[in-house]
Amino acid sequence: MNKTTYYSLFLFLSLSVASFAQEGKKEGGSDAQANNPLADMTALNFHNYYVPKLTNAPADSYTNTSWVRFAKPFANGKLLLRASAPINTVGTPDATGVVTTTNGLGDINAFLSYNFVSKPTATMGIGPLITAPTAAHQALGSGKWQGGLAFVAFIVKSPVFQYGGLITWQTSFAGDDSRSNTNNAAVQPFYFWQLGGGTYMRGAPVWYFDIENGTYNVPISLGIGKVVKVGKTVFNLFVEPQYTMLSFGTQPQFQLFTGINLQFLKN
Repeated sequence: MNKTTYYSLFLFLSLSVASFAQEGKKEGGSDAQANNPLADMTALNFHNYYVPKLTNAPADSYTNTSWVRFAKPFANGKLLLRASAPINTVGTPDATGVVTTTNGLGDINAFLSYNFVSKPTATMGIGPLITAPTAAHQALGSGKWQGGLAFVAFIVKSPVFQYGGLITWQTSFAGDDSRSNTNNAAVQPFYFWQLGGGTYMRGAPVWYFDIENGTYNVPISLGIGKVVKVGKTVFNLFVEPQYTMLSFGTQPQFQLFTGINLQFLKN
């Protein structure tokens, strides 16, 4: 796939997610807002991606990435800062078949969203994104400072159905000269179907595009979650299997996405 085709595919997928930006008809409840990444609440998330099988990689290769994410709204909810720190594990078999692992801190990233639409039925934001080369090992990060943009939309179509997407793009502008430049984008559509009693079906696959090297990964997913309110804290627990339908290069063939999201209510 050449870069022209690659950009076209990314643009098509981006527009598909951006087309979600239409105002819903009904206001959703707290169960719906528990999945809103732009909600006007301080949030702390613990996510994990376990990848037991990769394409175009030796047998028994695997990866595991645990994310700690913190989000804080400012200016009456018009601005939201989200910072994410990954703990990465990469398992690779040697010539004898023995799997050796490398683990540690990966590259920390953050974005600041200006929420230009903030309604009970629709929230949309856009802003700058930056990634710092904080990885503890060369295999766990890019070695480059990266900058770019992030766009987020969350639509409450009804108290039962919500959807939206996160689109990010970033490229390297400084860092280790011996490491390769970066230019990548990700499109993350997400969709939630409330079943009642805090239980819901969900999907939030990340479609990743390495524009610099021409590789990509497009998974599909369907999982289940549960929202529970305890005092002034909303707990959101979920498990979501993801299977790759399109890919090129060394990419996850199957991954298990699990997480616990905490939102801290103001009153």
